[in-house]
Amino acid sequence: MDRKALARAYKESRRPMGVYCVRNLQSGDALIGRSTDLPAILNRERTSLRFGGHPNRWLQQDWNALGPEAFTFEVLDTLAWPEDTPDFDPTSDLVLLESMWRERLQPNGEGSYNTSKTSGRS
Repeated sequence: MDRKALARAYKESRRPMGVYCVRNLQSGDALIGRSTDLPAILNRERTSLRFGGHPNRWLQQDWNALGPEAFTFEVLDTLAWPEDTPDFDPTSDLVLLESMWRERLQPNGEGSYNTSKTSGRS
């Protein structure tokens, strides 16, 4: 296969979608999110943290203070693309899946980078 064909095949392929977590191994705090392209979002999260431009300021502060070795990037759950539904919109399914994982891992919102009240920070 030539280079153009490989690029076209990649663009047309369905990327794994689901719920992910960026976890602080020292405090246990976690950022839980969803995406229709898990490899891309995990790469984006790492890159924005590495370059100091992550939109979550508490996560960025902890990253700056503790360094990358204090964090893990995990896929928590995946959602399969339905074979027979080419115009499938996964948004509501991903929102529900993310909500279930947030409740499971952070039942009171404690230890979450997803809330504005993270660890009593202001």
